[in-house]
Amino acid sequence: MLDMQETSRYAVGLDIGTSKVRVVVGHLEEPTQSPTIVGVASEPNIGMRKGTVVNLVNVAQAIDKALESAERMSGHQIQHATISINGSHIVGISSKGVIAVGVSGHEIALDDLERVQEAATVLQLPANREIVEVTPRSYQLDGQENIKDPLGMTGVRLEVDAHVITALAPHVKNLEKVCEMTETGVDNIMLSGLAAARSVLDEKQMENGVLLIDMGVSTTNLAVFDEGDLQHVAVLPVGGNNITNDLAIGLKTELDVAEQVKTQHAVAHSDLRRGHAGKAVVKIEDAEHIFETSEIDMIVDARLEEIFEQINSELKAIGRAAQLPGGVVLTGGGAELKGIADYAKQALQLSARVGQPTGYAGVVDQIYSPSYAVVTGLMLSNLLDGAQRERSTEIDQSKNGGFAKRLSSGLLKMFSKNRS
Repeated sequence: MLDMQETSRYAVGLDIGTSKVRVVVGHLEEPTQSPTIVGVASEPNIGMRKGTVVNLVNVAQAIDKALESAERMSGHQIQHATISINGSHIVGISSKGVIAVGVSGHEIALDDLERVQEAATVLQLPANREIVEVTPRSYQLDGQENIKDPLGMTGVRLEVDAHVITALAPHVKNLEKVCEMTETGVDNIMLSGLAAARSVLDEKQMENGVLLIDMGVSTTNLAVFDEGDLQHVAVLPVGGNNITNDLAIGLKTELDVAEQVKTQHAVAHSDLRRGHAGKAVVKIEDAEHIFETSEIDMIVDARLEEIFEQINSELKAIGRAAQLPGGVVLTGGGAELKGIADYAKQALQLSARVGQPTGYAGVVDQIYSPSYAVVTGLMLSNLLDGAQRERSTEIDQSKNGGFAKRLSSGLLKMFSKNRS
């Protein structure tokens, strides 16, 4: 095994996806505190279906191989990570928490925020559901509303308006189990869409109102932000594999051929052909497969229309259809489909772009792709959480409780600046 060096400075994101397991290892370079990627790995995963574990051993083997590759590249032994969770079983709900923080003159500290967020998780949940994430929207202190960061403020009654994300408990336990099988500790579990958002969105977009669409192999994650806060999450049970399957059926060809057709010849906007519609040729080994591009366009367009109708329905349900000035940012493997941003712009009547992680040093060529938005966001979350935990153990929270929060906020602003 590799020697562990300066453990607290390293952060690990582990994206346990339906088709691939990805790992990113990063840290803050001294003395500049610039974000640096030191390890990247990706391995095929055949033990998942639509974001959930269906074969523990297969998933554990994929994780183990990815971790070993990342360890070799980084020279860092991986013992823990922030991991992703996905699937249409994910549900987000609004909740409030209230606590008494002490006598008059008490300054709000980190442990007060933890307690009030814990209070927001006291919910009537079915026995088979589990809370995986709590995202504060705003706080209220002694009647003063819409406080974004109450650390250091004085008061006796603290309230929080939070977005609570729940998942089916068996799926959570299975993810924890496969990590346990690889002797990897789980620091935190984060919804894939929120991890992607942390990786590619900046503060201005989230303040103005923005939709993050993470298009994976078998699911599509949605995360809506407005006024700087998470407003809505949803996971649709459709993704890039649906397009591949449609092409295989419609073109009467094998799945591996259909996948090549999608990646090499499919476009989200038939206008991109610019009069060059004709034949699409795919060569696999010694066989040559020829298809009409017009037929490919028709098949792809039908599936995209269905996906974006579902996305629009989610926006209409929360009163945000065509009402997000920050527009749409697309990530995930599905975002690599040619013309997808133009399609989203037309379908949702919002500005749209493809997002990818930027602003990092080190081993960056591989992560500068929309497919790496989730795992890079997981690493960043692990990095920020680690910095906050480290500082909170060193300071007197009753006097300096805001320092760790400001540290995390400063890091986020630094990453946001690098991405903009």
